[in-house]
Amino acid sequence: MTLRLIASALLFSLAAAATQPVSAKTDEESNKLTYGMVQMTLKVGVTTQAEILETFGGPNIATTDTNGGEMWVYDRHATVATDQSGGFSIGLGLAGGSGAGVASGLGFGKRKSKSETTTKSMTLIIKFGQDKVVSDFRSRSSSF
Repeated sequence: MTLRLIASALLFSLAAAATQPVSAKTDEESNKLTYGMVQMTLKVGVTTQAEILETFGGPNIATTDTNGGEMWVYDRHATVATDQSGGFSIGLGLAGGSGAGVASGLGFGKRKSKSETTTKSMTLIIKFGQDKVVSDFRSRSSSF
């Protein structure tokens, strides 16, 4: 029976993994695209395309201008939802002393819940010279 349970769990996990999209970067790696990381990572005339790919992954859009310089655009959006609930309850149970097994009770309770959704957006535009080194960059971050 245990072997059958393990086999079923293994088949279920393989089926679940097969339905998940394949991604080159994990969630943690794709979350590196923040305003602070951009400022710490990108240096005009110093940072190479290979370093940017290692840190932020591939861009959403890549174009080439007439002079042969490339421009990469990263555009990331995230929605974060949080739910909180809490409360208390007080109960008092009374039993009759006559041995008849009569029970009565008194209770009071209060619960509250709160949910919040935040949307975050980050756009990064990087321009490269013909030497594949950052020549200019602009970023914009918003949260609402």
